[in-house]
Amino acid sequence: MLETVGEMFLTGYAYAAESRTPAEAEERLEQIPRRFRGFAYEGAGMGFAVLDATPLASGGKVAGFLAGRGDAQIYLVYVGVGWAMARLPRFLWSKIHAPDPLLRWLALDGYGFHQAYFRTDQYVHGQYQDPRFPWPADAPPGYANRVIDQGIGRAMWFVGGTDVDVVTDMIHKFPESRRGDLYAGAGLAATYACGAEEQELRRFRERAGQYRPQLAQGCAFAAEARVRPGLVVPATEIATEVFCGVTPEQAARISNESRPDQPIQGDVPAYEVWRRRIADQFVSLGGVSP
Repeated sequence: MLETVGEMFLTGYAYAAESRTPAEAEERLEQIPRRFRGFAYEGAGMGFAVLDATPLASGGKVAGFLAGRGDAQIYLVYVGVGWAMARLPRFLWSKIHAPDPLLRWLALDGYGFHQAYFRTDQYVHGQYQDPRFPWPADAPPGYANRVIDQGIGRAMWFVGGTDVDVVTDMIHKFPESRRGDLYAGAGLAATYACGAEEQELRRFRERAGQYRPQLAQGCAFAAEARVRPGLVVPATEIATEVFCGVTPEQAARISNESRPDQPIQGDVPAYEVWRRRIADQFVSLGGVSP
């Protein structure tokens, strides 16, 4: 399963690189099997972002992608943009197209995943954080690293081979202040990518303990990312039942309805408000208490 995820990501990247227009890539992306199509769109998001940043490029590839069928996969496309950031020199980040003030944070999830997956010793075992991470420029001090941690947690699901005990052991080696964000990312991956049986997911929920609300929040993000383009599979239903106590459609609705209506100024970004609201909703439903 993990090998197929990587293959589909690279396939999407190749479709973006080879196509004359985003619409041409979309026709090919829509032929990818439902379970893996989102990963291909993520790879295409990276590919178009890299093309936009290429010297002498006119740009507009990501914008065109999001204006078409990429809109239904907007969460994955933004994550793919973050992969591009991890590969591009920082002086080219000004060419990155991530206009939505709320969803732009998902690019940092993609960035964190890339770093944790390809620089595992540094970012997972070494627990590295960049104290001066420069993007976005208007971020409250330190908050970018929290969203990067969500991406690191998502990568840990793959780094740990979807073995619940391996993944939770890695998370619990991190300081307590970072574990909630890591569990959010791991819950997102466990729901979206699947790869574990129901009994294993229940053990993951049990071991999450006090971080079950964050696990549920990540699960809800994944549910919305599958419900929006119509890519729910049976494994999605199992994961949302285990982590959230609801169906994928209900989890997606909670995520969508929890989104802040307008950008929030101050020390707590709208993205963090969104995540907290989702977690609080599942606490109020009574299914995620330790």
